[in-house]
Amino acid sequence: MRTILSLPVLVFLSACGPSGGGHGGPPGGMPPAQVGTIVVQPKAVLAPFEYTGQTAGSREVEVRARVTGILLKRGFVEGGPVKQGQSLYTIDPLPFQAALARAEADVAGASARLDQAQRNASRLRPLAAEKAVSQKELDDATSAEAIGEADLKSARARLTEARLNLEYTRVASPVNGIASRSLRSEGSLVSGPDVLLTTVTQVDPMWVNFGIADNEQLRLQKETEAGRLQLPKDGRFEVVVRLADGSVYSRTGRLAFSDIRISGQTGTSDARAEIPNPGGRLRPGQFVRVTLTGATRPNAVLIPQRAVLEGPQGKFVYVVDEKSTAQARPVEVGEWAGSDWIITGGLQPGERVIIDGVMRIGPGAPVKVADAAAKK
Repeated sequence: MRTILSLPVLVFLSACGPSGGGHGGPPGGMPPAQVGTIVVQPKAVLAPFEYTGQTAGSREVEVRARVTGILLKRGFVEGGPVKQGQSLYTIDPLPFQAALARAEADVAGASARLDQAQRNASRLRPLAAEKAVSQKELDDATSAEAIGEADLKSARARLTEARLNLEYTRVASPVNGIASRSLRSEGSLVSGPDVLLTTVTQVDPMWVNFGIADNEQLRLQKETEAGRLQLPKDGRFEVVVRLADGSVYSRTGRLAFSDIRISGQTGTSDARAEIPNPGGRLRPGQFVRVTLTGATRPNAVLIPQRAVLEGPQGKFVYVVDEKSTAQARPVEVGEWAGSDWIITGGLQPGERVIIDGVMRIGPGAPVKVADAAAKK
């Protein structure tokens, strides 16, 4: 009875042993996993850089009166557009018109006195040459002539000042832009430049301010020196702006400023882009995504994102070796390019990278390339 019971056990153990007459193969006799691959072929690709930015008016001007007086009229709509030279406020001009009239009269009087002094000096010069008058009389006439010229210059300067003060009663906008709310109403006394009346923000062009991290600048510098990255000549990046709703602003701009200093608080350097904004769609204070374009990677390796895996030692991919087995290969990755990773290190041209079926294999697993086109 004991011999009969052990027979099925022996049959079962025999069935679980290796098959194929001792030949090696996949565990359990399973066929190699079918995988999709691509061949590493470096090529030139664009290298955009994206940052978070905030819009600001290209010019934000404080509007202040230059003279003291009573506000008679406001000449703009709060929050509305204004033109350069447009009158925003009118200060009572009557006192300044009177001052201008006095200055004109002073100029006329000084001019008349100078004419008289010049006539006296002209008469005395030939008489002094013939010793008909004393030298003192000639000296007094010459001095009176010089004093008259100085008085006329002073009167003319006061006249110019009076004209300027009268012009300053018309407070004009220095730029094209959007006016803010009025901080003073009609009938208010304005004591001069110390009183802020309103502000005007120029929104065309618009500025977009953003920061570039110090460590990213160092990385880009190293890649540029190594020849893996080519920046546009003279840093002439083209700028694309993406709004908060995900839409792309229709107009592109340019990088206008990049500060050499690094902020000790944020660890970034300030940069600014200039964007055309004729329709006024961009408004000051908006948060946007800024993309700098114009840089290229001359020998970039692109691998689909699904092929790049994360391991204890970092990111890696599977490559097919000459024995048709999958081998894990650590890689260094850069930024995304659409649905691909830009691989900056770890792969060589001509190597075959597994992009489909990576979840069915492990290191050293035999594989079979499913797409015949990839073998060519």
